[in-house]
Amino acid sequence: MIHQYKNNGYNIVLDVNSGAVHIVDDIVYDVIACMVENKLENVEKPAAYEALKKKFPDRAQELSELVDEIYELKENGMLFAEDSYEKSISAFQNRATVVKALCLHIAHDCNLKCRYCFAEEGEYHGRRALMSFEVGKKALDFLVANSGSRVNLEVDFFGGEPLMNWQVVRELVAYGRSLEAPHNKKFRFTLTTNGVLLNDEIMEFVNREMANVVLSVDGRKEVNDKMRPLAGGQGSYDLIIPKFQRVAKSRNQTNYYVRGTFTHFNKDFAADVCHLADLGFKQISVEPVVAPKSADYALTEADIPALLEEYDRLAAEMIRRHRAGEGFNFFHFMIDLEGGPCVYKRLSGCGSGTEYLAVTPWGDFYPCHQFVGQEEFLMGNVEDGIVNTDIRDRFKACNVYSKEKCKDCFAKFYCSGGCAANSYHFHGNINDTYDLGCALQRKRVECAILIKAALSEEDIK
Repeated sequence: MIHQYKNNGYNIVLDVNSGAVHIVDDIVYDVIACMVENKLENVEKPAAYEALKKKFPDRAQELSELVDEIYELKENGMLFAEDSYEKSISAFQNRATVVKALCLHIAHDCNLKCRYCFAEEGEYHGRRALMSFEVGKKALDFLVANSGSRVNLEVDFFGGEPLMNWQVVRELVAYGRSLEAPHNKKFRFTLTTNGVLLNDEIMEFVNREMANVVLSVDGRKEVNDKMRPLAGGQGSYDLIIPKFQRVAKSRNQTNYYVRGTFTHFNKDFAADVCHLADLGFKQISVEPVVAPKSADYALTEADIPALLEEYDRLAAEMIRRHRAGEGFNFFHFMIDLEGGPCVYKRLSGCGSGTEYLAVTPWGDFYPCHQFVGQEEFLMGNVEDGIVNTDIRDRFKACNVYSKEKCKDCFAKFYCSGGCAANSYHFHGNINDTYDLGCALQRKRVECAILIKAALSEEDIK
C-alpha cells in the first residue's frame, strides 16, 4: 500500500506496510502514482518500463534509471512491500493476557468544573468517592500477580483530581516500591493533575517518584478559562500556569506534558500550542475534544477542513521554530520512522481491556477510564480479579484487521485503529472507528512525517 501527498514543498511517498518514507522529486512522485493507478507494481520490470514510457513519452531517457531505482527499493522491501503484519493476527489474538498498566482512579471528585469533562466533574456517572489505601494496595497486588514475567509496570494516578487524595497517592507509591525487589518488578508511576492543589511539597515528591506528569491546561488564558473554570466559576489559568512553569523547569523540560483540549470554540488551536511554547513549555499536547453532537463545543464534520489547515500551519511553525533554535515537542506529531512500536502495539494500540485496566475508587475493573461507570463493561474487581472474561476477549480481538474502515487506511499502523471508547460511544461497537478523529489522525501522521523530512534534510545539509 502506497500513500502519497504534497506538503510545504515536499513530495512524500509512504510505503505503508514497511513504514519507509521517501522524499522524491516531481517525476518520481508522478511515476510512482502512475504505477499505483495502473497496478504496475506487480508486473515485471521490462513490462512496467514499457507501460510507463507510454505515460511519460518525453521522459523516456531518464525513465529507465528511475524504474531501476524503484524496483531496487521494491526488492529491498521499502516500496510496494507486502503486509507482514496480518500474518501475526492469530498469534496476537492467542497470546497470553499479561496486565502491564493500571489507571487508578484515586479520586472521583474534582475542584474544577470543566465543561467538556467526560467524567462529569469526576463522578463518572456515579458517586463522588476517594480510593482507600486498602483498595489501591489490592490493585497493585493484582497488577504484580497478573504481570507474568514482565518487569516494568505502569500505574497512572488519575481522577477527577488525584491531588484531592494525595496522602493515599504517597502511601501507594511507597507500597509499590516495597513490591519491586521481592517480585523483580519496577513501577513507573505517573500523575495527571489540574494543578490547583500543587505545592512545593507535592512537587518535590512528584519529581522524585513520578516518571511522567501530565499538567492540564488548554492554552491561552481566554480559551482555558472558558472551558476549565474553578468550582466557583473563576478562571484557573492564573493559578496554575506559574506552578506548571516551575514543574517543567524543575524536571529539566522532560518527562512531563502540558496537555490541553481544543473545541469548536478554538479551532485555531495552533495559537494555543504556540502560546504554551512561548511560556517556556517544551513538551506539549493539545488534543481534539470528543463530545456528543448536541454539545455546543463539539467538533463537527464542517470543522474538519479548518482543523486540517491548522495542523499544517502548526507543522510549518514548528519547523520554523526548530530552525531558529526554539523547537518544542508536540505529542501528536511525534513519530518513530526507524524503530517504532512493536507489532502488538501497531495492531491494537493502547491495550485497553487486556494489558491496561482502569480501577475505580471502590476497586472495580473497567477496560479504560473512558468506560468507567458503564456497567456493561464492568470486568471484575480487586477482590475477585477479572470475572467477565468475555469483555477481555472482545478487546483482545479488537485490532486494525477487525475494523473494516482501517483496512485501506494508510495511518492504521500509526493509530492502531484509534480509540475503542470513542468508537463505542459514537457507533456502539468497539470494532468501528470515530470518523472525525480518523480524519484528524491521518493529517497528524502526514504532518509528523513532513516535520521529520524537513528536519532530516537540515541535518544532512
